[in-house]
Amino acid sequence: MMEKPQLQKWLVLALFVICSVMGAVTSDASNHKYKNGDVVPLYANKVGPFQNPSETYRYFDLPFCLPGDLKEKKEALGEVLNGDRLVSAPYKLDFLVDKDSEFICTKKLTKQEVSKFRKAISKDYYFQMYFDDLPLWGFIGKYEKTESNEQKFYLFKHLQFEVLYNKDRVIEVNVRTDPSALVDVTEDKEVNVDFMYTVRWKETHIPFDKRMEKYSQNSSLPHHLEIHWFSIINSCVTVLLLTGFLATILMRVLKNDFVKYAHDEETAEDQEETGWKYIHGDVFRYPKFKSLFAAALGSGTQLFALTIFIFILALVGVFYPYNRGALFTALVVIYALTSGIAGYTASSFYCQLEGTNWVRNLLLTGSLFCGPLFLTFCFLNTVAIVYSATAALPFGTIVVIALIWALVTSPLLVLGGIAGKNSKAEFQAPCRTTKYPREIPPLPWYRGSLPQMAMAGFLPFSAIYIELYYIFASVWGHRIYTIYSILFIVFIILVIVTAFITIALTYFQLAAEDHEWWWRSFVCGGSTGLFIYGYCLYYYYGRSDMTGFMQTSFFFGYMACICYGFFLMLGTIGFRAALFFVRHIYRSIKCE
Repeated sequence: MMEKPQLQKWLVLALFVICSVMGAVTSDASNHKYKNGDVVPLYANKVGPFQNPSETYRYFDLPFCLPGDLKEKKEALGEVLNGDRLVSAPYKLDFLVDKDSEFICTKKLTKQEVSKFRKAISKDYYFQMYFDDLPLWGFIGKYEKTESNEQKFYLFKHLQFEVLYNKDRVIEVNVRTDPSALVDVTEDKEVNVDFMYTVRWKETHIPFDKRMEKYSQNSSLPHHLEIHWFSIINSCVTVLLLTGFLATILMRVLKNDFVKYAHDEETAEDQEETGWKYIHGDVFRYPKFKSLFAAALGSGTQLFALTIFIFILALVGVFYPYNRGALFTALVVIYALTSGIAGYTASSFYCQLEGTNWVRNLLLTGSLFCGPLFLTFCFLNTVAIVYSATAALPFGTIVVIALIWALVTSPLLVLGGIAGKNSKAEFQAPCRTTKYPREIPPLPWYRGSLPQMAMAGFLPFSAIYIELYYIFASVWGHRIYTIYSILFIVFIILVIVTAFITIALTYFQLAAEDHEWWWRSFVCGGSTGLFIYGYCLYYYYGRSDMTGFMQTSFFFGYMACICYGFFLMLGTIGFRAALFFVRHIYRSIKCE
């Protein structure tokens, strides 16, 4: 087994590398000082339907005025994965220089360009820009119905920028559209458009280090916090009720079992055994498909470590609002660095189960989660390419990810697998396993795998479903999620409830003399992932306005991968809890 000092050194080194990488991602925003008249960088990012967050296009895919010095900003890995494609905007916002109806260009829109604008306005297209790394949004036009019930489409041609500054730094930026400066694009005919903009600078006393707080205020409003805390209290009550149920019912039943079995041993040695003691010779019989089982445990352990590292970075403030791409960068880097955990766990457990082909087991471990994720990405990236959306990754980014996988993920997976194979750990079974397995007695339908999974997944899901809405509204909408401390508490509750419910169901399974608990505990623990995917259906059709093939594909495709990851992670937690419980109860009785 890997020595504790070595393991601790590896974890400290991994955390140091992660924090260094994330520090490099976030250190770019440390020097934003300007003098009077300096050019403050303004980049146009993307446009797209407001209700479809994944369906975004390059800003100049619409026929706006092109700047004379069109340049594309070099993006980090996480920013590209986030769909950002920043280019220089035609608006010039010099520091402390007010501008009134500044002329950009006169654009003669052709019939096709008018039709393109009208189609975009009908889909509620918005634009996003970044001014000194601060995001700003606006709609490109509006549509309204006339008294004769006809729809009219209007393009905004005049943007009004309002910038707040504190001494030599930009603090806040807002953009509005002039409601009187409209261009009618209802009919397919050529139109001349004079694009203009106005800039107003105003002083503020807000310090620079608090300029991002504006974007997190919506998620911290009192009524939102009340709902969040209600969710926490509801989940805590659920945990307490479950804990109390297990403590009073399960422990009392176990105590009676221990007393009964001890009494039977004293009074009649040849008395027939019943209940979970009856199957002591089969309960530690290795499961079917043990290579797949060990690979699932390895992948689940890696994803659990990934989640913990992400929470650590979130709680120390790395993922502040609109730190573009930081989360995606962290996910890629940490997943690569934690692949050694998957290799070690899977290979070590596989060898404990007396497996011999550890190389095949390692290949299975490496592809169990990455394989479906890669296939999903290939399909969705193809869809994005067909749509010419910014979600389509450039070839260079794909090469970078492939190199990370080839030079970091795979070598660490192999090194972890070798360490696991050489750990010489033995499976600790307090009972000897008989040569031939006992026949499992006929069981009622509600003791089958699917009903048990339904019972096991419902309770953990009920503890987190309130918080799920806010997470979905942030990931698949335009809300901002910043209360990571509450999310971490909910995650801890999810882990505890998953472990407890799996233990309870495992006991009832063993009491029914069903000794095939290994896979059952895993799928019951992971069944919460299936409930989360069911919630995806409800959220998409009941709570969101997302439409279109591309957005539907992205939502259900990537959520399937996320829910599959939850299945592996929570399944691992459920099995580990059940294994601890089973070892404990069989160690407490005398087994021949």
